[in-house]
Amino acid sequence: MGDRPDLVGVVGAGPAGLTAAWELRRLGIGSIVFEAHPHLVGGLSRTERYREYRFDIGGHRFFTKSDEIRELWHRFLPEEDFLLRQRMSRIYYRGRFFRYPLDARDALQKLGLVEATRCGLSYVASALRPKRTVVSFEDWVVAHFGRRLFEIFFKTYTEKVWGMPCSEISADWAAQRIKGLSLFRAVKQAVFGQSGEIVKTLIEEFEYPRLGPGMMWERVAEDLSGRGVAIELGARVVELHHEGGRIGSLLVETGSESREVAVDAVVSSMPIRALVEGLRPEPPGEVLDAARALRYRDFLTVVLVLDEPDVFPDNWIYIHDPSVRVGRVQNFKNWSPEMVPDQRHTALGLEYFCNEGDELWAATDEALLERGARELAAIGLVDPDTVIDGTVIRVHKAYPVYDEEYAANVAVIRGYLEDRFDNLQLCGRNGMHKYNNQDHAMMTGLMAARNLAGEKWDQWRVNQDAEYLEEVSADDTGGRMVPRKVTVRDA
Repeated sequence: MGDRPDLVGVVGAGPAGLTAAWELRRLGIGSIVFEAHPHLVGGLSRTERYREYRFDIGGHRFFTKSDEIRELWHRFLPEEDFLLRQRMSRIYYRGRFFRYPLDARDALQKLGLVEATRCGLSYVASALRPKRTVVSFEDWVVAHFGRRLFEIFFKTYTEKVWGMPCSEISADWAAQRIKGLSLFRAVKQAVFGQSGEIVKTLIEEFEYPRLGPGMMWERVAEDLSGRGVAIELGARVVELHHEGGRIGSLLVETGSESREVAVDAVVSSMPIRALVEGLRPEPPGEVLDAARALRYRDFLTVVLVLDEPDVFPDNWIYIHDPSVRVGRVQNFKNWSPEMVPDQRHTALGLEYFCNEGDELWAATDEALLERGARELAAIGLVDPDTVIDGTVIRVHKAYPVYDEEYAANVAVIRGYLEDRFDNLQLCGRNGMHKYNNQDHAMMTGLMAARNLAGEKWDQWRVNQDAEYLEEVSADDTGGRMVPRKVTVRDA
């Protein structure tokens, strides 16, 4: 890794970047954090505000298999700022609401005996005649649940999220996000309850900050600033200047001005495509081509304020109905009552998945608010006459796309960066083009910081199933160097 740096440029003030900056400070290494958002830290885990209403960019359950990450959460925020929430979520399909996680009796009753039997037979058929090569998301889910359940509970919602057929989505996404879950395991949990290893998608309770996840990241930023770590908002890193295998400075744009900032090392959570395109001198053509081939899915939240104290009891509802574009509906009041300033009202977040520049992204706020009210009325969730206010938040590059070529493209980029630079560490969801949750993003930030301090961790092993918890010996040569538990302490 080379000499221990004096000043690290941290690109991005999301969970990965702020955790990296916190760990660098703990290790006695200085840093400066650059965040493109003009007002808020937290990245995709920030908490937006509109007229004292608070809402997530999606919902953020605080649940992790990592004791270290859990300790960090409770170090960043005192116990009294966390609420323990009982999960309630359902799937809307064909005019009916199904409990999720699966409740066997509920599903049987609402599907009906004939359809439930078809689902069971479809699962048996897939198990008896497994596909030899599992390439796509569709292949993976059919193998684990059967084609009938795939078409009912996976296909429509997944294609809304990604804007592409399930047959074109890499199986890696399913393996990472819902690994360990199968029809047999879901039914077993529904009948006998949770036992053994926890499947994250099935957890029934979680912690949540009383003012949303951004509350925690704002506290972290305040703590870092108070300890001498500069955090610049509205500061976009557009170029990374390098020479002799080391990045020596960053070109940072703030409004209409730009300046060059000298650094000894970089921790980057910016989209990996933008990172590669910003290298000066430019990388070889095949590396640029690989970066430019990476795709992202954009996202917008339509927030509707209703003149109703109670609309539905769920934290969120998945909308599997193809007749409407909305993919998921969050009820922020049911995450925390303090997200809504007036308890006579309710604030709902309607999640739409889109691509920047398409008709949904380009629609006016007024049109999106009208669409949201109309679609919720169509599926029987809301009386549109109760909608009294609303706003729209657009989010660029919310989801790294796992298409059939993404893994090969990321491998090309990784190979170049790791061979070329000894003072650059990647972390975070977009920084690694890896669909990590908040806790996994934080762990990659910890690893990135520790690597710059001379340790050897492989943050690419961090994934949905927390393989990074496995301890291995120091002489392991298989690329499986993963972190052991460390004590959280002051620097």
